[in-house]
Amino acid sequence: MNIKTVDIRQARTRLPARDGQSILETALQNGIPYPHGCRSGRCGSCKSRLIEGEVEMLPHSRFALTNEEKAGGLILACRAVPKTDVAVAWVVAAGEAAPGPAQKLQGMVVSIDDLTHDIKRFRIRPDGAALAFSAGQYADLGFGELPSRSYSMANRPGDPELEFHIRRVRGGAVSDYVHAFVKTGDRVALEAPRGASHLREYHGGPMLCVAGGSGLAPIKSIVETALAHGVRQAIHIYFGARTERDLYLVEHFEGLARQNANLFFTPVLSRAKTTPRRQGIVTQAVADDLPDLANWKAYVAGPPPMVDAAMESAFARGLKAEDMHADVFFTPQDQAASGAAE
Repeated sequence: MNIKTVDIRQARTRLPARDGQSILETALQNGIPYPHGCRSGRCGSCKSRLIEGEVEMLPHSRFALTNEEKAGGLILACRAVPKTDVAVAWVVAAGEAAPGPAQKLQGMVVSIDDLTHDIKRFRIRPDGAALAFSAGQYADLGFGELPSRSYSMANRPGDPELEFHIRRVRGGAVSDYVHAFVKTGDRVALEAPRGASHLREYHGGPMLCVAGGSGLAPIKSIVETALAHGVRQAIHIYFGARTERDLYLVEHFEGLARQNANLFFTPVLSRAKTTPRRQGIVTQAVADDLPDLANWKAYVAGPPPMVDAAMESAFARGLKAEDMHADVFFTPQDQAASGAAE
């Protein structure tokens, strides 16, 4: 086995990387809190500068890393596999803080309820103090002997219980087990917080939040936290689903919109035959309603095609790359197709 070394300048450490292992995988396996989001080359959260050495760049979205950025020496750590010993430094935008380390915790399931026909809400109380995290981040959850999976917190930071929306996906051994067998009182292993697609409270412009399916979880955390902290700029939520039975928490968000004049909530159904709700593709609804996104901040969470379409549309309407924060929700099939690590 040909071992390469990865010198991460902010961590002041050199790490061994196995053949085929990305820089991000190497960092996370060694406990380095490297900034990241989707781990699939779509969101750009792990953008880094290659200081020394050569890497192979695996396929990635052109929106996450442009040709100009690549020419300027930037890479995506999640898609960069070292070909030689390398030295890198992650890129932190102005006003951003470097990530802190994830904690390994234990917790207990305290409640379970159905949100839709294939999404359940799990509330988990960590042992000890409430988990410190930023709205929009996620946790790696481990149930029994099954491999851990990533799920976003849907509650506000500081709450004693963590809220997760777990969708049952076809071919998903973990989600099948969780839906069928996990019960209140069960123990859960948590590693959190993770992810860089979190609320930026320093931003004073309007906020766009686009969710698909259980991607509503981090959007819920972001919006509720922003409102609780007195954010007064306009917040537009677009929630895309296939049919009426795939929608959830509609009354909750409609209630928030009635209580907060700056909040606008728009569900969009793509496959409903007869409905009083708006119909079509959620990203097209955003494009039709909001033609100019200059000076906006966007938070997008959902399946890969929706996230890709939302990014392309938003950038075409003036959104800056640093103002897009995307969280991609993968099924096992998505991960296999993209080559992303599970």
